[in-house]
Amino acid sequence: MVEPWLRGTLTEEDAVLRGVLHALELAREDVARWCSEFTEEQLEARPFGLPSVGFQMRHIARSLDRLLTYAEGGRLSEGQLEALKNEMKPSGSREAVFGEFEDGIDSATRRIKAMPPGSYDKTRWVGRGELPSSVGGLLVHCADHAQRHVGQLVTTAKVVVQLRGAGDDSRRRRRADERGSANPLGVEDGRSEGAKP
Repeated sequence: MVEPWLRGTLTEEDAVLRGVLHALELAREDVARWCSEFTEEQLEARPFGLPSVGFQMRHIARSLDRLLTYAEGGRLSEGQLEALKNEMKPSGSREAVFGEFEDGIDSATRRIKAMPPGSYDKTRWVGRGELPSSVGGLLVHCADHAQRHVGQLVTTAKVVVQLRGAGDDSRRRRRADERGSANPLGVEDGRSEGAKP
């Protein structure tokens, strides 16, 4: 499928806004492609200690909110800071994870479209340290940051899928062994001889 930036869409927006909006469209499509059939357990799984897919979805939505607050000249609220602290915590349901992600992309899209093109060079201050940036810098970072975390999400999603498949293969092999008359590997109840329970 052709990526959003090659579809000739959003031509009413200037090149900066169009690029950022296309990056968010691609983020939405990649999440749908890789995770739409995931269960809550799969969304919150942390294979090999990787951040979960659910974390990445929450982080994308919430970081867009924070970055756009700075781009609009605002400061983060207590609610935004509290949400930041809780990004690793599971959302409670599959619907909550997807709902927050979709709402976050929709809200970011509206806010980005409202940015006046002549404001890109305006200075903005980021974080408690009030580090210097600009409206344009923050907008471009919205695209960069979302895509970075979608890449991590896709990698984790692939691992989750592979591990699920490996688990299925392992169970199939065990059942085949149990049906056989001999057990040449000494596998019993999923453990080899001499393995500690």
